[in-house]
This record gives sequence, structure tokens and C-alpha cells, in this order.
Amino acid sequence: MSTLLGIAIKPVKRGPMQPQEAGQISTETGLQGDARGKPGKRQITVLGLADWQAACAELGIERPWTDRRANLLLTEVPKVPGSRIVLSEVILEVTGECDPCERMTALHPGLFAALAKDWRGGVTCRVLQGGAIQVNMPVLFEAPEHV
Repeated sequence: MSTLLGIAIKPVKRGPMQPQEAGQISTETGLQGDARGKPGKRQITVLGLADWQAACAELGIERPWTDRRANLLLTEVPKVPGSRIVLSEVILEVTGECDPCERMTALHPGLFAALAKDWRGGVTCRVLQGGAIQVNMPVLFEAPEHV
């Protein structure tokens, strides 16, 4: 089991991340208020706290998780495509690794490479079922159905 530690949206593409205490997720728009929510394999991005901390520790830096530009921060994330992340009635399906972008290099030299290891950059997800989320809610993982 994991915990939802943070929620963040970027209302405009390439805009600053805005932390939220709660949010609404739907199959049509992803995380309400985020510029990237259209249906597809990358509706919502999810980062694991331990992965972010490991990347930052490797470089000897401390940065807020929102610098990674992910929508959700969990204590940990499943790193297997097809896995499901369940937050009460919300169900997200992991579609793949969230590869870091060159913006990470602009934040700090070496951050791109540190995030590229072992899925540290998080996972991309599609929304299977929407609903309300809030910080500190429990999160369950389900194994892929095709295993």
C-alpha cells in the first residue's frame, strides 16, 4: 500500500506547477485543471517519493517534487505497465515509464541522467475511472491483468 502525498497541476503547457490539496480526475480531462489531461497513454504522471529522493541524493541536492512536473506524488509507484493505481474510486492504469525531459538538465546538471535510471522519473497513466482525490488518501496497487 502507498499514500498520496501530493497533487499538482500545470494550467498551461510549460507553465509552473501548482500544488493542490484535492482534485478531481476524469476519463475525459485527466486531472482537472491540468493542461495535459486529454485521453491517451499520458493523461496523468505519477512520481514515487523514494525515487525522487534517490535522484536528488545522487546529486547532493534538495528540490521540491513539483520540479519533476508530475501530477501525483506517491510514497512508491508500481513500475510495470498494465498495473493499476487505485485511489478510492479512481483507477489509473500504468502505461509506461515517464522519461525525464531536458527541462531537468536546466534545473540541475545531471538531474536528467539521475531520473533516467530505474524508472526514477515516475510513470505515465491513463484514467480508467474518475473521481475525487485528496492528499494523504491511501493508494492500492493491482497487478496487470495480462500476467
